[in-house]
Amino acid sequence: MAIGQRIKFFRNRKGMTQKQLGEHLGFLGKTSDVRMAQYESEARIPKHELVKNMAQFLDVSTHALSVPNIDTYIGLMHTFFALEDMYGLKISEVDGEICLRLDKSDYSTYSSMDKMLRAWQAEAAKLENGEITKEEYDEWRYKYPEFDTHQRWAKVPSQEVSDILLAGLKEIEEEKKETKRKKKK
Repeated sequence: MAIGQRIKFFRNRKGMTQKQLGEHLGFLGKTSDVRMAQYESEARIPKHELVKNMAQFLDVSTHALSVPNIDTYIGLMHTFFALEDMYGLKISEVDGEICLRLDKSDYSTYSSMDKMLRAWQAEAAKLENGEITKEEYDEWRYKYPEFDTHQRWAKVPSQEVSDILLAGLKEIEEEKKETKRKKKK
């Protein structure tokens, strides 16, 4: 979730309008809602001091409001929290181990993510069982979904290719019609 989406998410969680939040942050009159709309649409990026003020007023950590740095443990945790909000990621314990799982209540998200995660798990199992090399596993991950053979990904032709195919089909139809006309004469 980008910073604009995060601002909107936490503002809505507080039940506030853009104007109310903007006024609280010191933007005057008509500029308050316009300024907040610019931040939420990411036409403008708030400076760090403003992010701190927003976070304090919204009663969240600046880490929750900013785009997390996944190179840190705290950033990684806030990424998990965002995934929980966006995709229903859940944390639980299975056989004494912490596990991340998908929430089944949102079936369309669950179904899509379940297929993708199962494909990933299958490739990880191949690596663990020595069926593929680390290089092959990395190639699968870093070029995903290009090498994913577990799912069927529809390849949609470009508009140009589609137009050429349609033109070719029309020509074939015209030729067939012309042949029928000649046979009738």
